[in-house]
Amino acid sequence: MSILIQAFLQADFFGKLIFFMLFFLSILTWYLLVEKIYTLYHVRSKAKALEALLQEAKSGILAISINQKKHPFLKIFESIKTKTIEILDKNHYFHQTMNPVFLSRSDIELIEGHAQNTIVSEAKELEKNLFLLGTIVSLAPFVGILGTVWGILVSFAEMQKGSSVHANSLMLAGISTALATTVLGLVIAIPALVAYNYLKTAVKDLYFDMNHFSGAMLNTIELQYRKVE
Repeated sequence: MSILIQAFLQADFFGKLIFFMLFFLSILTWYLLVEKIYTLYHVRSKAKALEALLQEAKSGILAISINQKKHPFLKIFESIKTKTIEILDKNHYFHQTMNPVFLSRSDIELIEGHAQNTIVSEAKELEKNLFLLGTIVSLAPFVGILGTVWGILVSFAEMQKGSSVHANSLMLAGISTALATTVLGLVIAIPALVAYNYLKTAVKDLYFDMNHFSGAMLNTIELQYRKVE
């Protein structure tokens, strides 16, 4: 770390600007990584708690009122619950009967489509800003290469001026900039690549889990409210 700090201090204005760009990309990478991992962990823990609650109350799934901080699985639950109650109320109004009302196959498909829209919306929300990590994976090495080329240019420019103590010092500073920015670019890009692939896979797994959760809830509702012909 001290070597990188020394290289930064010895760099010229444009070299320092490249260092600042790399530092910014590094901070952004770790912020996105920590924020996304925390979000996914929070969603998974809340999903497990919600699934356990629904398992205990299968017979009255539409009567459950859940007091939790909003998360994707809860939004799916509320979406299905709200749409189901809306359709049941509509069927009750049109049939004008005191007998229990049921859901037709088209009603179930309507609720399923509504749930799928919610799942897609929540999956997009989980992927929000994830593209930045993919961008950093490609951008950081190029910024590092820019620093490399600039450092070499500075070194060659000072070599042409002749051998003086000041010229030699600037030449060494240019080489230092070239090497340090290359290292920083790779150090940023490698964890960003690992984080991007991991988070993309984690979000994809959550998407499948949300579909499974939605399907299980719809099956429970269908068993309770679908009319047997």
